[in-house]
Amino acid sequence: MSVSRYLRVSALVVAGLLGYCAYAAQASADLPRYTPVRGITGNLSSVGSDTLANLMILWSDEFKRFYPNVNVQIQASGSSTAPPALTERTANVGPVSRELKDNEIEAFETRYGYKPTAVPVAIDALAVFVHKDNPIAGLSMNAVDAIFSLNQRCSNTPSFVEWGQLGLPGSWGRRNIQLFGRNSVSGTYGYFKEEVLCSGDFKNNVNEQPGSASVVQSVGTSINAIGYSGMGNRTSSVRAVPLAAGASDEFVAATA
Repeated sequence: MSVSRYLRVSALVVAGLLGYCAYAAQASADLPRYTPVRGITGNLSSVGSDTLANLMILWSDEFKRFYPNVNVQIQASGSSTAPPALTERTANVGPVSRELKDNEIEAFETRYGYKPTAVPVAIDALAVFVHKDNPIAGLSMNAVDAIFSLNQRCSNTPSFVEWGQLGLPGSWGRRNIQLFGRNSVSGTYGYFKEEVLCSGDFKNNVNEQPGSASVVQSVGTSINAIGYSGMGNRTSSVRAVPLAAGASDEFVAATA
């Protein structure tokens, strides 16, 4: 199974010279200790990914230890809000949990004559979650496509609408599958659509949520539910479903 299908790189996209983040695990012990610069004041605005919101808050708190006179504002409305905010200068930093689209880069470059600078900062592992009491042993990627996709572009697998179609016995066999996911401005939405649905369309009955945590929360409160979100949002009320690349492959449990 190709692990790369389930991992995505999150990045900060910056306009100008701002860029202070790197992979902490790769940081060298030989790097000099950072020395704050005197007299730094003003505003620093971040608009973009909900997935990166907690990291942005963490970095903001640390940044303000060095520069308490800088007002940091973080708006986590989704990755698709980052590029226009940078282009229109309503944000200095645009966290995204997907690659920038060609038209987003072109819009910025047309206005300023150079491309925005992308700084990779993290790798996010996506998972498919069900309620903790759901007994499903695992799902193939084609089955996930058949659960969420309107047109099943990845395979000829028929649409799954009841848990019984996935082999669950007894009363589970008659339960309708309740779908939860992100909204269209989310990088998670775009990545899942491209990689898992083969760029197909989501079913119309997917309950779109404004944030990654709310997807997990919704799944945890509905025993019939299934949803996708980052592993960092996992709670005790849900279970990450082991996945397989193909129907005959072994299921691989999430370990992130």
